[in-house]
Amino acid sequence: MNADLRLGRPAGRWVLLATVLGSGLASIDATVVNIALPRLGAELDAGAAALQWTVNGYTLSLASLILLGGSLGDRYGRRSVFVLGVAWFALASLLCGLAPNVETLIAARVLQGIGGALLTPGSLAILEAVFVREDRAKAIGAWSGLGGVAGAIGPFLGGWLVEAASWRWVFLINVPLAVLVVLVALRHVPETRDDGAPRGLDLSGAIVGAVGLGGLTYGFTAWPALGAAHPVVLGTLALGLAGLAGFVLVERRSPHPMLPLTVFSSRAFSATNLATFAVYAANGGVFLFTVLNLQVVAGFSPIAAGTALLPLTAMMLVLSSRAGALAERIGPRLPMTIGPLICAAALLLFARVGPDASYLRDVLPAVLVLGLGLSATVAPLTATALGSVDRRYAGVASGVNNAVARAAGLLSVAVLPLAAGIGTGSLTDPAALHPTYRYSMWICAGLMTAGAVIAFAGVPGRPRHVDTPVRTHCALADTPLHPAEKPR
Repeated sequence: MNADLRLGRPAGRWVLLATVLGSGLASIDATVVNIALPRLGAELDAGAAALQWTVNGYTLSLASLILLGGSLGDRYGRRSVFVLGVAWFALASLLCGLAPNVETLIAARVLQGIGGALLTPGSLAILEAVFVREDRAKAIGAWSGLGGVAGAIGPFLGGWLVEAASWRWVFLINVPLAVLVVLVALRHVPETRDDGAPRGLDLSGAIVGAVGLGGLTYGFTAWPALGAAHPVVLGTLALGLAGLAGFVLVERRSPHPMLPLTVFSSRAFSATNLATFAVYAANGGVFLFTVLNLQVVAGFSPIAAGTALLPLTAMMLVLSSRAGALAERIGPRLPMTIGPLICAAALLLFARVGPDASYLRDVLPAVLVLGLGLSATVAPLTATALGSVDRRYAGVASGVNNAVARAAGLLSVAVLPLAAGIGTGSLTDPAALHPTYRYSMWICAGLMTAGAVIAFAGVPGRPRHVDTPVRTHCALADTPLHPAEKPR
């Protein structure tokens, strides 16, 4: 199909509505569940490991399969795969909301992540494919801005649902929204596909990569309860390392790899992704533990905890585009070095939040400093990931950077409780959580500092101009997806 839709016409607005709501389902669910964890853990009698898996079950399947999801859409039809992903996500959300125990909830969260991996790449690829070139940037800009608004509303809505009804409604609210998305997509979104896409799919790469991430996640999560020398811990960690090594070998030999290893020949691309891993590993810990600490230790209500970080989102909406423009003028090295250092200072402020904390005195200053640091970091980071490789690999580079961010958050949630000393304790017990939270913030500050050092050492100091403009939005849990414009 030719790209012939205009944003100012009803047909274009319907497409924008479907893609914004669809991608919003997956992005909001990645963070809003953190608000429900204290109530969820109490009702289902879930320990620390179970709560970690409630978060990581979703992230594991999403991070493992998101590149494959994009390939499926290119080959079999972007609308078809997008609709399948939304419907899958809705059914998994229903199972989450009705889960009688934490084991069922974790399994449903894994299924949710599969749905997210199918719908997330397709939402933006649809816009790229169906709008005329003159309106494409406007459509993606509107998608980005509305996605940022959805990210801001999500925690507030989640906190209200938990407080007014039940944690189950954090999941059940997805079902009617998903039905609306499916109906709008089937009626108004044109089908598109890439006729030049490879005929084969890199299924072996996806499977081996999932085994690698899953083995490491399971091993680190089980470590506190079983001990470092337990055969299950040693076996799963070894399996995880073998899986990641196998993934590299599979991608090197595959005729149609999800991840062409040639992109890593660029020093700037490699350094940017290492910095991404450090920064988003820290983000994963911050957004999990801060919301938990505010409720369990500081005594905030779910709705108060859910809205505590809203100023951060607002700052990123206002400042990210300006930071991207500045990086284009002066080069990305300085913003990508200073930004994480500002974030590290913010996390030292967050570490001071304890019992009877005041929002205005203790929490808001840390939120504002973190917002400033992330605003300076995210747009230059994303732009450098795309601009440091040949233009024909821009879509791959964006997908890799997004997958690295998600994998970093996944491993962060698995490792941080162990590294911070929670042991077999509870994430919903104030006495156990408070020291764990404080140590976690210190570790996350160290990760941010490591990201700054990597950026300073490996990211170009001079501006690099690329043909395709980078469009960014406020991404808290992962980097934005930006498929490259394809020649037509």
